[in-house]
Amino acid sequence: MSLNPVVALLGRRLRLAVIGGGPGSFIGAMHRHAAALDNRYELVAAAVSSDPAKSAEGGRELGLPADRAYASGPALFAGERGRADGAEVVAIMTPNDSHWALAAGLDVICDKPMTNTLDQAERLHAAVAASGKVFCLTHNYTGYPMVRQARAMIEAGELGAIRLVQVEYVQGGNAREFEPSQGRAWRHDPAKGGPSLVMGDIGSHAHNLLRFITGLEVAEVAAEVGSIVPNRTVHDYAGALLRLSNGARGSFWVTQAAAGVENALRIRVSGALGTLEWQQELPQLLSFKPLDGPAQVRTPNGPGTLPLAARASRIKRGHPEGFPEAFANLYSDAAEAIAARRAGTRPDPLALLFPNSLDGLLGVRFVNAVLRSSDANGTWVAIQS
Repeated sequence: MSLNPVVALLGRRLRLAVIGGGPGSFIGAMHRHAAALDNRYELVAAAVSSDPAKSAEGGRELGLPADRAYASGPALFAGERGRADGAEVVAIMTPNDSHWALAAGLDVICDKPMTNTLDQAERLHAAVAASGKVFCLTHNYTGYPMVRQARAMIEAGELGAIRLVQVEYVQGGNAREFEPSQGRAWRHDPAKGGPSLVMGDIGSHAHNLLRFITGLEVAEVAAEVGSIVPNRTVHDYAGALLRLSNGARGSFWVTQAAAGVENALRIRVSGALGTLEWQQELPQLLSFKPLDGPAQVRTPNGPGTLPLAARASRIKRGHPEGFPEAFANLYSDAAEAIAARRAGTRPDPLALLFPNSLDGLLGVRFVNAVLRSSDANGTWVAIQS
């Protein structure tokens, strides 16, 4: 990756505020580590909890002065707006129902899914377009070097016309019958977590990965969504047949109730000239099986690495990078885009491939279509592109 283009453009790091993701939060720590890895942001303010006292205490634990460890998101926006050294970028990692509130005047990095409802997604995307600000949605699996290698190989025509895509995301964290713990109870509340637990939590990732790698849209779905664990009221399973925008066919299935499985996100893309396969639990390896040649394995910075993948790797080939580094690639790409906007210049085009508000809107449309198809007993449902 290049030496800090943000500092080169602005003479300093971007000033970052975070909302949500307090002490003990996995995703909150991941966002903060991702922001810090390439030294393109300075954390200057935080509101990390919906509890005012915990929020102030959590901000101080992050090393912030008391006057910038805010009790709430609105207090943060009001306080930072009046400062000459106020935050320029806000990272939002609150429960899903509050992602859609756009911070006026700030560039935004937001956890997925973008919103719970289609109406909110439409309005947020329109607000982002009108603002001219950068909006990065952290579908972090798009940051892996070999995911980007797969995209670049397809763009270069190495697979020929895409004919078949199979994507799955299988977890086992919800395989037991249990009441949600206090810390994640909001995920089981449709008002906060959205209409489908499994689709919002991991189905949105699988859909985004398919789109990012292939460059295709899902045109129609025939789906089933439900619960496979007895006595569960939220969705822990979804499966669908797909018709893609170029006429290719696909399959999609996700679950959080496969006992013993950890984090098995996998994708296979088959074209007229060959097939690519990638899985998140072995992220260093991209399998390429050409139609008329021996199977190959591509690795980060190994032979055949294309520029989009090369800029996503920080170390020499043969050394592993993983989930935190992939997450950080989105933060770093967004930082380049934000710095270029503020400096009035154009960023490297390869820095503009991070998921944005349009990707978020299309993800919510996909979830909506899957649920409508399932409600209609698997009838094919068209998706607005």
